[in-house]
Amino acid sequence: MEGMNNGLPCGGAAVCKNFLPTHMNVAHIAIYGNEQVNNHSTIFVEQFARAHYSIERHANLSSEINENMIGHSAMCRTQEGRFYGLRAKIGVWGSENIGHSQVSGACIAAFSQQAEGVNTFEVGFHVFPELYNNSDVHFYTFWTRDAYSKTGCYNLRCPGFVPASGAALYPGQAVAPTSSYNGEDRYIIISLHTDPDTGDWVVYRDDLDTPSFLGHFPRDLCPDMTGSASRVAWSGFVSYPKNGRGPPMGSGHFAEEGDRRAAYFKNMKLFDSKGHAQDPVPSSLECMADRLECYDRSLVYLAVKDGYLFYYGGPAGCVG
Repeated sequence: MEGMNNGLPCGGAAVCKNFLPTHMNVAHIAIYGNEQVNNHSTIFVEQFARAHYSIERHANLSSEINENMIGHSAMCRTQEGRFYGLRAKIGVWGSENIGHSQVSGACIAAFSQQAEGVNTFEVGFHVFPELYNNSDVHFYTFWTRDAYSKTGCYNLRCPGFVPASGAALYPGQAVAPTSSYNGEDRYIIISLHTDPDTGDWVVYRDDLDTPSFLGHFPRDLCPDMTGSASRVAWSGFVSYPKNGRGPPMGSGHFAEEGDRRAAYFKNMKLFDSKGHAQDPVPSSLECMADRLECYDRSLVYLAVKDGYLFYYGGPAGCVG
C-alpha cells in the first residue's frame, strides 16, 4: 500500500498525505491516532476478534470450534480511563460469499479490562451464517462478564439484553439493502451509553427523525461496568477456521480506498457522565490492527461533513 512503512501509515508520521483516501471530498482534514501498539494491545485485538465465535457453547452450536478459530480486528479505541459510552455512523456492508463457519462484522463496544481478560457490552452488524443459517447482514447485541468464558451470548439467546417494545431494530434482525462498491452508501447510526439515572447501558438508533430507543443492558449483567467502562472501541472484525482463509472485512477493500469503497465509522462521539455526546479527544484514541497485511485501518480523520472518522477493511483470503 502506498505510504506504508514498517506496518504503519507513513512510518507512523503524524500527518500522512499519501494515506488520505483519494475519494474523500472535504474542505479540511486532520489525522490523529496513537500508533504505539505493543504486545498487550495486539492480544486485546486478537482476543476481541476471536470472541465473536467464543459464544458458540452458549448458542447451541458446535462446542469444539472455539479452539480452531482465528480472529482479527481493525479498530480504534480509547486509552484506559473512565468512559460513559460512544456513538458512530456505521457503514453497512454485506458479504455474499462468506463461508458457513466464518464471521465478518462491525461494532461499537464498551469494555472493562480485567487481569483474566475483557468484559464487554457490544452492538453492531455482522454476517454469521452458522448463527442465522443465512448470509444476510444482521443487527446484533452481545455481552459477557467473565472474559467470554461462561457467561454471555448474542441477541436474546440467553437472559441479558432487554429489547424495547416496538424498537426500530431488534436483536438478530436482518438489515437490507447494504452498501455497494462505488455505489449506494448505506449506514445506521448507533449509540451505546450509560443511563445517568440507572447505570444501565442503553442502545439507541440515531439516524431516524428522532432517536429510537432499542433496549438496554441491565447494570447487574456486569457489575464492574455499572455507570462507566474502562475503554470503548469502534471495530471491524472477522473470525474463521484455522485451516481456512479469512473472509472479507468491511467492504472487502483496504482503508486507503476511502468513501464509497472502504467501510467506515463516521461521526464518532463519546458520551459524558450526563449523557451528552461530544467529540473524542484525539490523544485518547489508539488505532490498531493485528494483521495489517490482511486487514487495515486508517488513522482517525477530522472531516467537515463527517466529523471524526476512520476507514477499515480488507479482502478475503487471509491465512493465519
